[in-house]
Amino acid sequence: MRSLNQDLLKNGYFYNPSKGNLLLNEVLEELFSYMKEKPERFYDIIVGCDSSSQEEPHFPVALVILRRGEGGRFFLKKIAYKNRKFYNYHQRILEEVYLSCELALFLREDIEKKAMELSEQGFNFSNYQFRYIHADVGENGQTRDMIKEVIGLIQGNGFEAKIKPEAYVASVVADRFT
Repeated sequence: MRSLNQDLLKNGYFYNPSKGNLLLNEVLEELFSYMKEKPERFYDIIVGCDSSSQEEPHFPVALVILRRGEGGRFFLKKIAYKNRKFYNYHQRILEEVYLSCELALFLREDIEKKAMELSEQGFNFSNYQFRYIHADVGENGQTRDMIKEVIGLIQGNGFEAKIKPEAYVASVVADRFT
């Protein structure tokens, strides 16, 4: 059974400043197209999310591909719930992490399939890693009490957690679209 979050993440468009609105399968094509440009380089694929502070926030979920030492690209999807309220920061932060984990789990499977398909065609995509989820929590501020909970949630889904100040996908990329 698919969750509401999976439907919201899989359907609709992701925004990229260069390419405009892309369907999820087009985002995957862009990721691999970017890696094909310089297959000898190393790549990190990272997911992070932020949220606005209203009772009915929107959640920009960012997918970033970094070519180490050379910059990268990002794709962003804004999630908004109808008739669902988040009364405190704790609920919002947990939703950010849930959305990040769901997107990362879904994408990891698709990225691995696509990498295998392309490697059968002679492309080598062994130079990428998809292991980090960036969470918008840190040692300073009200979210410091949630660090263990958030890291546990991310690690429980098979990813490594990065928190502020290292969590730039959540606290910089996604934050620009709150």
